[in-house]
Amino acid sequence: MTALLQLDGVDADYGATAVLRGVSLEVPEGGMVALLGANGAGKTTTLRAICNMGVRTRGQIRFAGRRIDGVATEDIVRLGIGHAPEGRGTFLSLTVEENLRLGALMRRDGHIADDITRVRGYFPKLSDRMQQQAGTLSGGEQQMLAISRALMVVGIAEKARPRLLLLDEPSFGLAPLVVQDIFKILRVINREENMSMLLVEQNARLALELVGHVYLLETGRVVANGSPQQIAADETVRRAYLGQ
Repeated sequence: MTALLQLDGVDADYGATAVLRGVSLEVPEGGMVALLGANGAGKTTTLRAICNMGVRTRGQIRFAGRRIDGVATEDIVRLGIGHAPEGRGTFLSLTVEENLRLGALMRRDGHIADDITRVRGYFPKLSDRMQQQAGTLSGGEQQMLAISRALMVVGIAEKARPRLLLLDEPSFGLAPLVVQDIFKILRVINREENMSMLLVEQNARLALELVGHVYLLETGRVVANGSPQQIAADETVRRAYLGQ
């Protein structure tokens, strides 16, 4: 498959603190890729580097063949990259619908209403809560809203442009059954919308069931990559991440 997102030798720093060193990875168009690693390995920083959010980067980052390293965050978003951040980042005092419309704030196309309808179809629990304040939702519903808002950023009704969804720890703090529901929905969105996804996840077992390729990050460097089967067959990975 053609690479939609490419990182080639990317370093990333917060001020004088070096976090990423020489990170290279690819997300194919229509593919689902997981970035695994322990706390502090640099997974969230990788997503921030892609979006140019608060980190200084070196190396090349390409999206749909275009270099985006150094490009303003708002311009990167307009290219079709949505980010569901760690901690969900929902606006708790706003309603569900207001959160969704805020996600589409920088769009100038005519598909926003269509996208709200499609998002409601994927997340029927939110459909009944459109006028409810986000702060009154359960943790699982807030995570669904965070993903939905990211979908509103990239658009799902307009088929012509490439789309990428960055997901930072979507399972964090949620009950196992809720996590399974969310991962099932992500799989459906990937299949029906040809939505590329880069998933940062601590729940390695679930991530390996969802994606087609895995990168393992340790102390800011990619130390292994391969299919889920190849990664799961590594004894060190099994002990560290799968409890086997």
